[in-house]
Amino acid sequence: MTWRPVLTRAAVLRRDRVRGTDLLLLPERVVVLHGRAGGVLRLCDGSRAVPEIVAELAEEFPGAPVATEVPEFLAALRKEGWLR
Repeated sequence: MTWRPVLTRAAVLRRDRVRGTDLLLLPERVVVLHGRAGGVLRLCDGSRAVPEIVAELAEEFPGAPVATEVPEFLAALRKEGWLR
């Protein structure tokens, strides 16, 4: 079965307009997301498989190492329990 990542029910993605960055709100914890991390997580809505997310980002950012970095990033968030 192909993994279609989605944030867990306890995780909420928010934009902090004051700081100009994305935040991942978790119970008793706030994770400040850097770079394009928030944009990657916005694609994790359960409708796209990881290869589809990678393909979409590769088209948007040609030449960027998304084929290796994005799956590693998503796997790390899954390991933390923030993605299912």
